Amino acid sequence: MNLKERDSLYIANTYKRFPVELQTGKGSLVYDETGKRYIDMGSGIAVTSFGIADEAWIAAVTAQLSRLQHASNLYYTSPCVELAELLCRKTGMKKVFFSNSGAEANECAVKVAREYGRTHLGEEYYTVVTLKGSFHGRTITTLSATGQEHYHEKFRPMTPGFLHTAPGDLAELRSLFRKEKIAAILIECIQGEGGVVPLDPVYAKEAERIAKENGALLMVDEVQTGNGRTGTLYSYEGYGLSPDVVSTAKGLAGGLPMGATLLGEKTESILGYGDHGSTFGGNPVAAAGALSILSRLDDGFLASVEKKGALLREALEGADGIEAVTGRGLMIGLKTVRPAPEVVARAMEKGVLCLTAKDKVRLLPALNIPTELLLEAAGIIREAAAG
Repeated sequence: MNLKERDSLYIANTYKRFPVELQTGKGSLVYDETGKRYIDMGSGIAVTSFGIADEAWIAAVTAQLSRLQHASNLYYTSPCVELAELLCRKTGMKKVFFSNSGAEANECAVKVAREYGRTHLGEEYYTVVTLKGSFHGRTITTLSATGQEHYHEKFRPMTPGFLHTAPGDLAELRSLFRKEKIAAILIECIQGEGGVVPLDPVYAKEAERIAKENGALLMVDEVQTGNGRTGTLYSYEGYGLSPDVVSTAKGLAGGLPMGATLLGEKTESILGYGDHGSTFGGNPVAAAGALSILSRLDDGFLASVEKKGALLREALEGADGIEAVTGRGLMIGLKTVRPAPEVVARAMEKGVLCLTAKDKVRLLPALNIPTELLLEAAGIIREAAAG
């Protein structure tokens, strides 16, 4: 049997894979088993922040591998502490809890919200408001937080304690806070899995105000938008928000599994001894990889992400077959005349790997993709969308 047949036989049927076997790569180029070259415009769904086989990242990870690949959180390890310190210094947040994924980072955020509500507002204050169209993970609780009903259908009953409101509808949000006992609101500044849909900045600021005047927490899910993806370190900065909790993952460790929940001044002491834990959270190898990524996300580099995002938009807006371009930085959604999966398939044939999100083509290239490759990919995507 070939690899694809063995995959079908032995791996759970949860993924609809593209008919491509990726074997090697460097930077923003990857190659299949035939040697065919592809420009990677997905970066593992916003994970490989500095592309494939980034030399600085490899050096940091392999150096740590040769020293200590794992220690439980019963002991101190330097990369874990250094990474937490760097995250706090760069964001102004106060403490960090490390986990392995975005879903786990959001699980932690929900636990923080519930304990905050219990201790600061009252036992009945455990509800978290999220937005329709949101996506917060695939565990039962983070799926319950997700504001897309079709994700719930097979897995009921959902975890109680979540309400979903329409993004942009301030009247509905105010009504929820009048009627319900709400501990927190959890938002994505750009809904990635929901179709690369940016939140209206006026709504975001007013939602923050409503939460804070009611004593509730503002929590921002930066799993996909974070770590430089939108041209700021975290997307909430571009919205002028001051969250109490921030969850992130994906691009943080550049390809190794790591999630982080950042806690602000109001929430830094909510979790005490034994309240939460993770065997692999803060793993020294993953933390070393994340230090390599995060230390390079300075103002100059973030400005280059914003510039490349503007170039990509300019190359695609108004093109034949492209109705609209959404997103920010190097997180771009394309509403195309042709069905998005068809555009993705045509681009793949021509040597560009893209993604979908709802009815859009989604582009999440490495943050350091060379401009010439970015524009070459844009040209191929235009061809795939046209006609």
